[in-house]
Amino acid sequence: MTTPYDAIVLAGGAARRLGGVDKPGVRVGGRALIDRVLAACAGAGETVVVGGRRATSRPVSWARENPPGGGPLAALDAGLRRTSAPLVLVLSADLPFLGEPTVEALLSEVGEREGVLCVDRDGRVQPLVAVYRAEPLRRELALLAAEHGGLGGLPVRLLTAELDLGRLDAPEPLASFDCDTWEDIAAARARIREHGNVLDEWITAVKNELGIDLDVDTGVLLDLARDAAHGVARPAAPLTTFLVGYAAAKAGGEGTDVAEAARKAAALADHWAAEAVADAAAEKGESTP
Repeated sequence: MTTPYDAIVLAGGAARRLGGVDKPGVRVGGRALIDRVLAACAGAGETVVVGGRRATSRPVSWARENPPGGGPLAALDAGLRRTSAPLVLVLSADLPFLGEPTVEALLSEVGEREGVLCVDRDGRVQPLVAVYRAEPLRRELALLAAEHGGLGGLPVRLLTAELDLGRLDAPEPLASFDCDTWEDIAAARARIREHGNVLDEWITAVKNELGIDLDVDTGVLLDLARDAAHGVARPAAPLTTFLVGYAAAKAGGEGTDVAEAARKAAALADHWAAEAVADAAAEKGESTP
């Protein structure tokens, strides 16, 4: 990411439609909602979470709106006071499918405008999945506070109506899908477990849990596991991938180290398979190349 920006994550809502549970801490695909959002904005110079302190997957700064529970504008103002970058990414803490591509697209789309709002699949603008220029944001929040005697309870539309904002159809179709109800949570969990998504989601969750920042070529490792299972024995598959990971870590822990270790192990499995074919042919009195 080349565009400097800070991030404000709003995590202080009451979650009434979820029965008042700690919504940012609800897990989807094994990861807390707030951690999924923090992963999407990992390129921020400063990340401010507005809400109650909690364990998070990476270091953040904390702020609290005044009054507590005072709504999104009060929370935005509290977070903005702790940022310094010219651009501010504003996100709610309940976006399970937001990723870096949408963040990058928002930042690149600002141009001369005062901000860019994400537009969901139904054509609705999402002011809490957006990038704003910090100075116009500070100006309008101050004007609203002066006009209304504070920001508590004010709707976001009062702010966005005063700013020159662009619109962006997110490159990720579900980037602005938020979890307001248990039905939303169930739908998000079900989608993550769909065949086309589950491996990537699982690998990301494991890396997050283990504190690993590494690009993993799942295709290479799956091919290796298949070769070990077929060429040696089924239990060899998980053991071989473990040993490849260990060897890669000793070699430096880069993605190229994983690929090289996997290549060597795959070649060894191929040799084992070839020997088994040769032995079977010899028993039948056949010749092999």
